[in-house]
Amino acid sequence: MALSRTLDLAAAHGAPDLLLWVVVPYLCLAVCLGGHLWRYRHDQFGWTSRTSQLLEHRWLRWAGPLFHLGAFAVIGGHVVGLLVPAAWTAAAGIDEETYHLLSVGLGALAGGAMVLGLGMLCARRLLTPRVRRTTDTSDRVLFPLLSLVVVLGLTATAAHNVAGGGYDYRSTVSVWFRGLFGLQPHPEAMAGAPLLFQLHALTAVLLFAAWPFTRLVHVWSVPLGYLTRPYLVYRRRAPRREARRSTSV
Repeated sequence: MALSRTLDLAAAHGAPDLLLWVVVPYLCLAVCLGGHLWRYRHDQFGWTSRTSQLLEHRWLRWAGPLFHLGAFAVIGGHVVGLLVPAAWTAAAGIDEETYHLLSVGLGALAGGAMVLGLGMLCARRLLTPRVRRTTDTSDRVLFPLLSLVVVLGLTATAAHNVAGGGYDYRSTVSVWFRGLFGLQPHPEAMAGAPLLFQLHALTAVLLFAAWPFTRLVHVWSVPLGYLTRPYLVYRRRAPRREARRSTSV
């Protein structure tokens, strides 16, 4: 069944579209899943963000919150834009013009914070010698790739939805994205999207493939146990002289 559907897609849409928008995404997702399982079993001690806060904290104090808060907001916007069909938002009373204004306005704020924070993190890693010495091969792959994904996404939004006449990515990119996870791929939907959106999508799936081999794995280690564990009580040890006096009395 899967082979026949693959042949039908190749005949209908051509081998290049099938390769770019079906084969490559599924390969990257398979590497993402398998890589996480492998790393969890063989490198649990490396399952960390490898923080360098003790090496430098002035830049990190501002860059970290900016990047993480902006990233959370951007991810939330992508979840709504890619996974929620337009018919659902319309049923909720949000027309296309309102959705467009909200997505562009809030996305610009979130993306700006994320870009500023990521730029500061990259500059900190390049300009601080002690932090630079802790940079390994995975960081040299992660930071440029993550920066490329973010810049392409903001450029696509600015070019088509701010400076341009507007582009409804929910009719193409969202259909392709949901089709991948529903095992009903629609390469023709992504093939008809503008080039910037295509590049943004390709770099994003490559980021998923690199994810399990970088510090991004710490995203899945949410410290929920901190919400239920008992408080830690710290007590100051009494000086030895006072302790001796108390025992002698």
